[in-house]
Amino acid sequence: MQHERYARQYVLQGFGEAGQQKLQAARLLVVGAGGLGCPVLQYLVAAGVGHIAIIDHDRIELSNLHRQVLYDTADIGLPKAEVAARKLQQLNPECDIQYWVEQFSPANAVERLQSYDIILDCTDNFAARYLLCDACRLLDKPLIFAAIYQYEGQVAVFNVADTHGVKTSYRHLFPLPPDPLEAPDCNTAGVLGVLPGMIGILQATEAIKLLTGIGVVLINKLVTVNLLDHSTFTFDIPPALPESSSYPQSLDALKDFDYFNSCASTTGQIQVITAADLVMQWHAADLQLVDVREMDELPRLPVPHLSIPLATLPQRLEQLNRRRIVFVCQTGKRSLAAAQYYLGQASGKQQIFHVDGGIMVLKNYFNE
Repeated sequence: MQHERYARQYVLQGFGEAGQQKLQAARLLVVGAGGLGCPVLQYLVAAGVGHIAIIDHDRIELSNLHRQVLYDTADIGLPKAEVAARKLQQLNPECDIQYWVEQFSPANAVERLQSYDIILDCTDNFAARYLLCDACRLLDKPLIFAAIYQYEGQVAVFNVADTHGVKTSYRHLFPLPPDPLEAPDCNTAGVLGVLPGMIGILQATEAIKLLTGIGVVLINKLVTVNLLDHSTFTFDIPPALPESSSYPQSLDALKDFDYFNSCASTTGQIQVITAADLVMQWHAADLQLVDVREMDELPRLPVPHLSIPLATLPQRLEQLNRRRIVFVCQTGKRSLAAAQYYLGQASGKQQIFHVDGGIMVLKNYFNE
């Protein structure tokens, strides 16, 4: 049965039984089970990787389904990691699959990464991306990176030595995070549904190549793919990493590093407010609730508020004139970006909040 399942790989020149055994012996961790994670997981499990772990704290939403094709309508509201593990086990019962429904964080990074051969970055935010970069560098773990934006994707292999012994990381490309409004996620900027499928397959391919020794791996190189004109470019990643104290230099420092604030372009304090606390005070005269989602996103807030899509925030700052400003979005990612941006523009007399969990948590209180 095993030979039949992988028969088309056994007969590949340069791959054969030896390549298949290397896949079966491998232990891979996929961080993120969304647009990139779905194709990565499906193809690596189908290829016969012996042990795969998944970490993701999100739940499936209707807006995910145009690109996260591992899930279907009946799965809406369920944890991505749990559903992915169940369906992947059906795809290939020979694969040992483990999952965690939790957020990847400095507190659990070392424990989650340390027993795996290769880490695949399928995250969708800069805080997680820089955390993975630093953790894999400090643990000396190969990291296969991918990112998507509208019609374009990127893939690279980090922390693997080339023939000269040089290893690069995400920080070699981008030493510091960008401004939150200059790099919106797919909730704000949009993404063509087929794009993460194509980029995720390239990411899975690099993992297979690295494990089996076939082909040329994207070590110290970044490839970009644009679907609109099928252009592909490959860039050499600069080998010099700027000396800096702005990121952790040890595993102990990693656990205490605040990646969310480090990925903001401003300094100061953004306060987190829970849905329960907001409901208790959202009619307060000094509180201004600002929904930074697009106008067609549901459900809408049932109380007075300002609707200012994140991309238009810089043009509407004068409307934010109360003592306490509370930003909210669907899950909390865009509201944090809005708060980070506004922090650099606001007067020192204002307090700035974002809603932990966003509308997805807040909606449980709408009818109370």
